[in-house]
Amino acid sequence: MDTDDKIKEKGVIHHMSKYPISKEFFPFSHFTPPISEKFLAMAVPNMKVPKAIYRDAALDVSRHEIASYDGEKIEVFLMSPKSIKEKAPCLVYLHGGGFVLAAAGYHYKNAMRYAKEAGCRVVFVNYRLAPKYQHPVFFEDCYAAFCWAYDNADMLNIDVSKIGIGGDSAGSTLAVGVCMMARDRKHLVQFLFQMLPYPFLDARNNSDSCKKYTDTPMWNSTLSQRIGPMTNVDKSNPDYVYYSPVEAESFEGLPPAYIETAEFDCLHDDGILYAEKLRAAGVAVSLNETKGTMHGFDIVQKAPTTQRAMEARIKFMREKFYRD
Repeated sequence: MDTDDKIKEKGVIHHMSKYPISKEFFPFSHFTPPISEKFLAMAVPNMKVPKAIYRDAALDVSRHEIASYDGEKIEVFLMSPKSIKEKAPCLVYLHGGGFVLAAAGYHYKNAMRYAKEAGCRVVFVNYRLAPKYQHPVFFEDCYAAFCWAYDNADMLNIDVSKIGIGGDSAGSTLAVGVCMMARDRKHLVQFLFQMLPYPFLDARNNSDSCKKYTDTPMWNSTLSQRIGPMTNVDKSNPDYVYYSPVEAESFEGLPPAYIETAEFDCLHDDGILYAEKLRAAGVAVSLNETKGTMHGFDIVQKAPTTQRAMEARIKFMREKFYRD
C-alpha cells in the first residue's frame, strides 16, 4: 500500500458530491482528509517514502541529510536523469500537505516525471511539519535546502544559472516564500521561475472561493481554518508575509510564474489574485485554469486532465530551462 492509499484509507469517503467534479477523479472526488491533531498523529508516521523512487531505470536517486538553519537534520532527495551527465538545470520541489502532511506517493511520482521530462535534477525536500514544528521552521527548512543545492552545485552537478522552484498547494506557499526570502536576503541566485499548481497564497481565507467552497473534497476552507492554529503563525512577525504572499508590499524581483488553479477549490482565487499582483509588478505569468477539477486532482495520475496539466507544467519548465 503506497502513501496515497494510506491517506485515502484514513480519510472520509462521501458517497455523493454536490459539485460537478469530473468523474475521472473518482474516488478522490469524494474524499476529504479529516485534518485534526489526532488524525495527524496517526496518519503521518505511516506515510513512508515509496521504494519505487529507486526503481526507475531512467533516474539516479540519492538521499541526503542536510543541516537546516537550526542545526537539525532534514531529508532531501536528489533525482537525476541518467541521460544527463553534464551540469543540469535544477528544480527545487516542495510538496503540499497543508504544512502538516508528509509527502504522498503522487508527489514523488510527479517529481520523478519532472526530472525525466523537463530534463533537470530535482531536489525534493522533506521539510519538518506542523504541529510538532511550528512556523517558520518549514520555511527555513526549505530555504536551507535551496541553499544546500546552490552551495553544493559542483558536487551535485547543478547549473546554478538554471534553478527553478515549485510546489503544490502549501508547497506553493513555501516556493513563493523561498523566492521572497532569497530576494529579501539578497541571495545571489536568480530563480528562473516559480511553478505553482493550485497554490495556497492567501492566509486570510476570505476570498469568494473560500466562502463558496467550505466542504469540497480533498481540501476546503474549513480545513484551511484548522491549519493556522497548528502552524502557530504569528501575524506580527515580519516574515508572516511569506506565509500569505499576496499580502506582500512588493512583488518586484520575483521570477516568472506558472500558476495552475482547480475549479472547485477554495484556493482558486489565491492563484488568480497572485497572478494579478505579479502582472501588475511586470512579472510574466502563465495562468492555467483547469476545469472540472478539485484541489489535488493530480493524485489521480492517469486522468486525462491530470495528464494535460502535467504536460503544461513540464512545457513551461522546459521553455525556461532551455530557452537558449
